[in-house]
Amino acid sequence: MRRAGDLTARSAALQELQDALGLDSAPLRIECTDVSHVQGTDVVASLVVFEDGLARKSEYRRFAIREGAEGGDVGSIAEVVRRRFARYQQEAAAPVDPDRPGIDPDTGKPRRFAYPPNLLVVDGGAPQVAVAADVLAELGVTDVAVIGLAKRLEEVWVPGEPDPVILPRTSEALYLLQRVRDEAHRFAITYHRQKRGQRMTTSELDQVPGLGQTRKAALLKHFGSVRKLREATVDEISGVPGVGRRTAEAVHATLASAGKEREST
Repeated sequence: MRRAGDLTARSAALQELQDALGLDSAPLRIECTDVSHVQGTDVVASLVVFEDGLARKSEYRRFAIREGAEGGDVGSIAEVVRRRFARYQQEAAAPVDPDRPGIDPDTGKPRRFAYPPNLLVVDGGAPQVAVAADVLAELGVTDVAVIGLAKRLEEVWVPGEPDPVILPRTSEALYLLQRVRDEAHRFAITYHRQKRGQRMTTSELDQVPGLGQTRKAALLKHFGSVRKLREATVDEISGVPGVGRRTAEAVHATLASAGKEREST
């Protein structure tokens, strides 16, 4: 952490990246995307932002992958890059208030994708970086460099190059890229677990005989979460307006059974 906060080390990392990748200037703004899923389900992706070598968590974004999931990680990366930079182009073409350039004048909300990165990092090797570069070219985005960082050997892949760039293991540039990639991975897996938990929760309540959407919503509103609902007694559940004793018993039994199944897996 000390190294990450050191201005000299961060400046050295950015300069090393510029030199190693042949960039016109140091990549002061770096964005990184990572995809997370379990066997193709609950596919999500993260987009983290670093400026001057430091995380800008307020600008992190997350994506629930739609059609791209069928193409595996490569298809998912293509979808994320397309959505991110299409939004950038839309916001760049929209009217701007010179006094508040980062705010949408119509909605009063921050422009979430207003600023492009100098460097886009994708988690992966040649196939992942190639598809990211193809999408940028398709959108006409020519001022964003893109690389891939492969996990196993920490190789840096550049579009169109047959061999990776090998950064010294002790270099500040590699250390920065690893931090950016690891943060994207952390953020993606956190969102994936959240989405998976939501799906499993919904599935559990859907298994309760005779429990419709209205009473399901009433139960979640009353208890605040499925975990607290699972811990409730039948009497407490039946005390929710509109939920009778028979339904309360069914909810209690179903959630108890689902909880035991989860613990055994």
